Amino acid sequence: QVQLVESGGGLVQPGGSLRLSCAVSGSIFRINVMGWYRQAPGNQRELVATVTLGGRINYGDSVKGRFTISRDNAKNAVYLQMNSLEPEDTAVYYCNADVSYAPLGPRREAWGQGTAVTVSS
Repeated sequence: QVQLVESGGGLVQPGGSLRLSCAVSGSIFRINVMGWYRQAPGNQRELVATVTLGGRINYGDSVKGRFTISRDNAKNAVYLQMNSLEPEDTAVYYCNADVSYAPLGPRREAWGQGTAVTVSS
């Protein structure tokens, strides 16, 4: 069983910054992809950013140039540095991991419980 625990959300003024962290634990063989998604009230969950084991990064269009994703493979952790935050960034942010439990085993997707980010003056 894999567990994802997010931290770092909160209230910030427009133009401010926040850093989200996500720690992955459990008896897993490999974390293939780690990423962040978000869901604002009344909206569907959307991609924020993902990073593969090899370091390939993909950002959602609305956060390009403002957010930076990084991962620490030794710690099984992924981070999201969010700068120049806007009220439109207000959402619950979810950590996501695509994991394998064995070298040739199937891939499974896991989600964290989410951490709320509110951008408001």
